[in-house]
Amino acid sequence: MKTMSDFDEFKERAKPNEFMAKHTTARIGGPADLLIEARTVSELVALAQRADQISLPYLVLGGGANVLVSDVGIRGLVILNRTKEIKITIRDISAQVEVDSGVVLATLARDCIERGLAGFEWAIGVPGTVGGAIVGNAGAHGGDMAAALKLAKVMRRGYPSEYWTPRQLAFGYRQSALKTYGPLERPIVLSAIYDLRRDHRTNLERRAADMQARRHASQPPGASIGSMFKNPPNDFAGRLIEAAGLKGVMRGGAMISPIHANFFVNASGSASAADVKALLDLAHDTVLKRFGVSLELEIELLGEWGANTPSITNSEAKV
Repeated sequence: MKTMSDFDEFKERAKPNEFMAKHTTARIGGPADLLIEARTVSELVALAQRADQISLPYLVLGGGANVLVSDVGIRGLVILNRTKEIKITIRDISAQVEVDSGVVLATLARDCIERGLAGFEWAIGVPGTVGGAIVGNAGAHGGDMAAALKLAKVMRRGYPSEYWTPRQLAFGYRQSALKTYGPLERPIVLSAIYDLRRDHRTNLERRAADMQARRHASQPPGASIGSMFKNPPNDFAGRLIEAAGLKGVMRGGAMISPIHANFFVNASGSASAADVKALLDLAHDTVLKRFGVSLELEIELLGEWGANTPSITNSEAKV
């Protein structure tokens, strides 16, 4: 690949034609032209700026949750965000937590609980990383990424990094101003600063254990993307899909989970993106026909899907 020479300083980590199935929670996805791991924020910035300089399309991927990569794969560069620094400054009754965008949510939750800091117990079993969770305002059990955010350090394409306030990020339900950009144009979240209150560690551990138990009881194990559709107002996507009689339905190796209908699982271990996409279209169209509700995707479609691919997603999921 001719662009390999443009990233000589990362040649030990550069992987041409890397299958994205290795890097997504669903274990699905075709090859990226080039994948390079960024281990520090400075490396993340350097890779993005170099790609801009040579006009190479790129996107940043964290934990690989909440995305479906096409079977054809991704053209250009995938920057695998493995930044991992966490800085905690303890105060009398609160603390400031500065965290890199590549930190795994469960790691952040555990660190905060161990330090007696409340606010991330909900994330103890949630897949993905801080950066992606900010983009989609991830949440569970009544908590979300927006709740205690003070500032997010963001780099727009072609501009220096800057701090965005929660108001600038315009958080909503599984939504932020960042998600209104397509993955190839989206500003990059580099790090975030949170203000958390102090609490007894035993209280936090008890809350986290309760949330994790509820998660295990209600969500399927194994390889899945996460919640596929956003909950519509005053209802639940899983309830509608179940009421449409689609629990357990399969297309190829993918299945609508019999445990929770808003989770589609790689049941065979070799499901294709096309299998999952067929289930997405089936669920959307059946729920629309039966209940008049147009479900909006919570996940994002990444990569090349083809001009003739039936899609419920481009306008509704803003990808």
